[in-house]
Amino acid sequence: MLRFENLSKRYSERIIFQGLHYDTAAGCVALNDESGSGKSTLLGILAGTIEPDAGEVWLGGHSLRTAPREATSVLTYVPEDCMTYPEQTGREYLARVALERKAAVDSYTLNLAQRFGLEPHLDKRFEQMSFGTRKKFFLTGAVLGETKVVIADEPVGGLDASARGVLVDLFKTLAETRTVFFSSYDTAFTHACEARTVGFADLGRRG
Repeated sequence: MLRFENLSKRYSERIIFQGLHYDTAAGCVALNDESGSGKSTLLGILAGTIEPDAGEVWLGGHSLRTAPREATSVLTYVPEDCMTYPEQTGREYLARVALERKAAVDSYTLNLAQRFGLEPHLDKRFEQMSFGTRKKFFLTGAVLGETKVVIADEPVGGLDASARGVLVDLFKTLAETRTVFFSSYDTAFTHACEARTVGFADLGRRG
């Protein structure tokens, strides 16, 4: 469901990575490598927010280069800092994601929000929320619609122990039918998600 070939990226004279390739079906995959290695850059490229210098990405069989609308329609992206429109409320955010994915904010979604402790925050604006609360809303949105790929950058950052447990359950459930590709230094969380761990050495040649 997630495939990329020959991905390369450099900033000025610094080569971040080159020739990366991977192909995975449903399941959890954790990207774990040293700080500054380019994990966030790679995830941004996979999510379509950063342009690669070379290579191609497919999400759910759709090319991010030649069919970007179809590719992003099957994607949930959870960046490290989950800020949407600052004045948008949590309830409005979930409604917008549901509309974009031709879905509804159903009882399952609201139950997940409740498990994350989001009920008191539904009508708060994103600019009023903590780092962790914003992240919980983005993670809750992952269950909306028929997506195929979830990409998350340090998803446990800012979460307390209870929310981490909810996230483990969420990722394991999503991984039954989707590819969940996330970066994390937290080996306990990675193991709890029953995720396969990969580094840049497993993805090809780094610069």
